Amino acid sequence: MRQKPPETFEEKLAQLHELRAEAIHAEGPAVEKQHAKGKYTARERIEKLLDEGSFQEVDTFVRHRTYDFDMQKQRPWSDAVVTGHGTIDGRRVCVFSQDFTVFGGSLGEVMGEKMCKIMDLAAKIGCPVIGINDSGGARIQEGVVSLGAYGDVFTRNVRCSGVIPQISLIMGPCAGGAVYSPAITDFILMVKETSHMFITGPDVIKSVTGEEVGFEELGGAMAHNSKSGVAHFAFEDEDHALEETRYLFSFLPQNNLETPPRVQPTDDPQRMDPELDHVVPDNPNKPYDMRNVVKHIVDDGEFFEVQEHFAKNIIMGFSRLNGHAVGIVGNQPAALAGVLDIDASAKAARFVRTCDAFNIPIITFTDVPGFLPGTTQEWGGIIRHGAKLLYAYTEATVPKITVITRKAYGGAYDVMASKHLLADFNFAWPTAEVAVMGAEGAVNIIYRRDIASSPTPEERRQALMDDYKARFANPYVAAERGYIDDVIVPHETRPKLITALETLSTKRDPGPQRKHGNIPL
Repeated sequence: MRQKPPETFEEKLAQLHELRAEAIHAEGPAVEKQHAKGKYTARERIEKLLDEGSFQEVDTFVRHRTYDFDMQKQRPWSDAVVTGHGTIDGRRVCVFSQDFTVFGGSLGEVMGEKMCKIMDLAAKIGCPVIGINDSGGARIQEGVVSLGAYGDVFTRNVRCSGVIPQISLIMGPCAGGAVYSPAITDFILMVKETSHMFITGPDVIKSVTGEEVGFEELGGAMAHNSKSGVAHFAFEDEDHALEETRYLFSFLPQNNLETPPRVQPTDDPQRMDPELDHVVPDNPNKPYDMRNVVKHIVDDGEFFEVQEHFAKNIIMGFSRLNGHAVGIVGNQPAALAGVLDIDASAKAARFVRTCDAFNIPIITFTDVPGFLPGTTQEWGGIIRHGAKLLYAYTEATVPKITVITRKAYGGAYDVMASKHLLADFNFAWPTAEVAVMGAEGAVNIIYRRDIASSPTPEERRQALMDDYKARFANPYVAAERGYIDDVIVPHETRPKLITALETLSTKRDPGPQRKHGNIPL
């Protein structure tokens, strides 16, 4: 028997309230199961991410249109994703949050349409889009239509790339073709134990290759943060992930035509930290932590590191100088002596390009003995991967400032934002050594016969090494050529960088007219 349609305004209003309550108030076994896993529901995540009361939902009353497999018998409002817009610290942001309690968060036609619609809105108004992923994958009942929906989402990711910031939170499963949407976005945040990403799951891998591997080992947060480099952050729980997403957002502009928001500084721009004068050891082979250099220079020691668990021989992240957001890249002498290898090069290149896309100045701290030698690196394509970093630095048109703290050897000197790659200001500390290679290697090559014919070869080698260090292992030969703009006392670095940034605030570098370059991917 059909229900009598509402006739009066009061009846229609009551119907609206009833339907909206049905759509937004999730309850039942699926919700309880979600909470039992330490996971929030789709709407709970949005509420915690955005400013209180700012969320404006769209497409609340969308429902799927599938009749195969008796799907018409279950047509929940909103389908399996919640979409809308709100604010973070008063700044507009669009968001979609996949709902695992509805069809396991599986993506079908109308769910894809909702996601595309909110991404189109973000692109149109020029605001970031944050996607919260918690999905079992394609909706099998909808067949190829669900695959087409994924393709439509991927297209939006690509078209928005470099135009508006895109952030992906993985807060549950993300498998198969679904992983490629987050992979295109600028930052991927994962939660330990509850979020997983993989193309093929453990069961498929076992059946095809015979390998036995668990979900966490295969595609968990630490697997992708420390081994694959797919993800940028790993957090202990969802609360921390959502809180840090807001913090990450504070360093990013609304779009590629704007600059990141400035924070009112509390740290004196003229502050000089005498501890910097002693951070580099007198022994050139002794390691130190480049993070300490960064934290002594930036505002309030604030360094939000990106991909800290991957390719630890290079560090990168966001900081502020006199309230302005900056991207930091630095070789890490405390890991593999700070050499550049395949992973470090690709890691830093992507970050440099991200900063350049969103008008974030790049500060580079150089202490690099060269590229990592070995057949694994050569056969793995270190030439191609190292060229990515070279390409990214040269292509970047944002302000680029480099500080050489110690070693800058060989081709790695060039690659680490040297003057030759169009860096704007290049400074060096008195401890800097800018040369083709270290003293021992250079002497062994240049004076091989001289040393071999000497009655005291070790004494001769040491004397030649001392002479080489005096002549070449310093910043002054490069400074004579203008490759170094100034040799500065370490404790002067903070005010020098802030002045340089102020000078470069009106920098204009349109670059050549072309469709796009061909970075060696």
